[in-house]
Amino acid sequence: MKVNEIFKSIQGESTYMGVPTLFIRTSGCDLRCSYCDTKYAYNEGKEISIDELLKIIDSYNSEYIEITGGEPLLQKDTHILIDKLIDKEYKVIVETGGHHDVGVINKNAIIVMDLKCPSSNESKKNDWRNIDKLKKDDQIKFVIGTREDYEWSKKIIEKCNLTKKAIILMSVVYEKLKSEVLIEWILEDNLRVRFQPQLHKLIWGNTVRGK
Repeated sequence: MKVNEIFKSIQGESTYMGVPTLFIRTSGCDLRCSYCDTKYAYNEGKEISIDELLKIIDSYNSEYIEITGGEPLLQKDTHILIDKLIDKEYKVIVETGGHHDVGVINKNAIIVMDLKCPSSNESKKNDWRNIDKLKKDDQIKFVIGTREDYEWSKKIIEKCNLTKKAIILMSVVYEKLKSEVLIEWILEDNLRVRFQPQLHKLIWGNTVRGK
């Protein structure tokens, strides 16, 4: 597999926020979101065999492992790594853009799937078939940059009955929309979602890698 970076930190997003986690960031992404904060993962990285990667992961002694990117489902061996980690009784989280088939992911892993909103400039690439492949403890994330994004997300939540399908997360595009504004919208509409800050950015800012 081509891996961009491996680092241990606290989980900054999802319902696992604050939990010590080992992150495996894969290289490569076929999206170009307007607000992307990991452009360095587009091409940077080195090839590591699955066996060598497992040895590195074991050395960190971390209960939780997150596979992220880039877009991890671009790597043909990602699902093999996930299967092996599950076999070793790790708790595995997979963060994906939602435009590749999540059906290949081991059912014992937690999927955090990002549905791209209009301001990302990639919303047309969402694969809506993935919604019906999620489990109730999987998570759907909306990153909100504008009021249009918010209204679009509300319609998708209702149209696709998402609150019955998975846990719904909402966060803001960093330094584009204020958290308090999004929170006010959520409260006004009594929307059944979980607001999430990007905890790692609140602690270390937007430019520190490996955090």
